[in-house]
Amino acid sequence: MACLARRLLTCISLLLGTLSAPGSTAVAVAGIGQLRSRGTAIGVSRPQPDVNFTSGIVGAVWCKNCRYAGYLPSKNVAPLPNAAALLRCRRGRQAMSAWGTTDARGYFMIQTAEQAVPFASKDCVVYVPRSPRRGACGVAVLPRRNQGSPLRFREYVTRPDGLQALYTAGNFVFGPRDPARCGLQ
Repeated sequence: MACLARRLLTCISLLLGTLSAPGSTAVAVAGIGQLRSRGTAIGVSRPQPDVNFTSGIVGAVWCKNCRYAGYLPSKNVAPLPNAAALLRCRRGRQAMSAWGTTDARGYFMIQTAEQAVPFASKDCVVYVPRSPRRGACGVAVLPRRNQGSPLRFREYVTRPDGLQALYTAGNFVFGPRDPARCGLQ
């Protein structure tokens, strides 16, 4: 490992030597020789093997063309509270499911425990099976019915119990069959 690091840094220093002053290459190579094989480089410590790693998935559920509480005129949508969101992960014979529910603003967060570790983000899809307002806003617009939304990585978040990878599933939009019949407004 140390040999590989020395070779890599030697190549980088040779490249830098062609772009900068002639004496800088020797200084960079001499500094590399001082690295210990079990130590750290550039002040970054090695990660602990027992880091608790979880995943969090966020998204939003909206009703298009209906002016419910929280209506956003710029997007012509209103949040749908109490919508159930389902995370499904599958790789070979292994499978996992986790549920979340939207808040009053239409946002949900599904948090997984360690059991999500065997799955990559490409193995997981989020579904919102149905709208909580089936009669008034029950037609799936985006994504279409029975199609889920893939996960997109957002950022790593440090939590008190470990590290969490935060993903987004995007927006789920439902609409009425007849916009004149949105129900209570």
